[in-house]
Amino acid sequence: MTSSLIEVRPWGDAHLYTLRNACGMRVDISDLGATLVSWFAPDREGRFADVLLGHDTPEQYRSGKAFMGAIIGRWANRIRDARFVLDGVAHQVERNEGANHLHGGAEGFHRQMWRAQTTDGALVMRLDSPAGAAGFPGNLSVSVRYALADDGTLSIDYEARTDAPTPVNLTNHAYFNLSGEATIRAHEISIAADTYWAIDETSIPVARENVKDSVFDLRAPASIGARLDAPHAQFAIAGGFDHCYAFDDHASEPRRVAVLFDPSSRRELSVATDARGLQFYSGNYLEGVPARDGSHYRKQAGLCLEAGGFPNEINMDGERAVLRPGDVYRQRTRYTLRVR
Repeated sequence: MTSSLIEVRPWGDAHLYTLRNACGMRVDISDLGATLVSWFAPDREGRFADVLLGHDTPEQYRSGKAFMGAIIGRWANRIRDARFVLDGVAHQVERNEGANHLHGGAEGFHRQMWRAQTTDGALVMRLDSPAGAAGFPGNLSVSVRYALADDGTLSIDYEARTDAPTPVNLTNHAYFNLSGEATIRAHEISIAADTYWAIDETSIPVARENVKDSVFDLRAPASIGARLDAPHAQFAIAGGFDHCYAFDDHASEPRRVAVLFDPSSRRELSVATDARGLQFYSGNYLEGVPARDGSHYRKQAGLCLEAGGFPNEINMDGERAVLRPGDVYRQRTRYTLRVR
């Protein structure tokens, strides 16, 4: 069940929409970037704390470079050389990470004002992205539905439609820290994937590799800090984990792909999705990023578990990353918080 009442209040020149459940959980979402701003959840003693990283003001979200809690589009992650060929036509999109395209560009979905609507206890955010935005073809209409259930599940349902063929890959860039401590190194994580995408020096996938006998094998729960301390050439490139775990195929229903656990608070976050990929980013570049109450975050203060397609998938074989007129892009992700 979900709450039928959604509160709204001004937040600078934006708004915050609050979802609550019967267990006292509270999720705050802004129409700026359709951003997950806060998620208050109890620990083993029943004490509530915010398990999401975030900034103080809308201005910090607009000027920030961490994509904190936002919806990412129209392309989540990277496109090599910011270039792709679609139906025989070469397209050059915005370069905003060296030669590559990252997360929809400097003025991507994370910096747009979305239209909010409450429907059957859920919050629906809508955005129209015009043809040519960041260089992408086609007018794209996007909706993201947030709902908070009494069992602690936050559902995120994505839909998109276009009037011309265009790449689409949407995700949410929430940073989680289940402990309230300075870093996530004491957290334990498991990811139910046999393979991951190894990257080159610009963080573009170059090979789908088996996780067996490597630091990337997270099929059984492992300490994040212990894994980060292990030497690996891939960590030298990314500063830690910033890799996409690959699943067999697009599932018909969300299936559980990851579990995050904090031993101190006993909070557990499980991730279920119907997407083919899950980007695990261990917050390697959070040092000095503006935090709550005027403070600043440390390196690895939080982590992201971003469900979606594969990085640079538009330049891989096949057309899984292309949305065409008459078709509907759909993706469903479920984050469930409970106390173990």
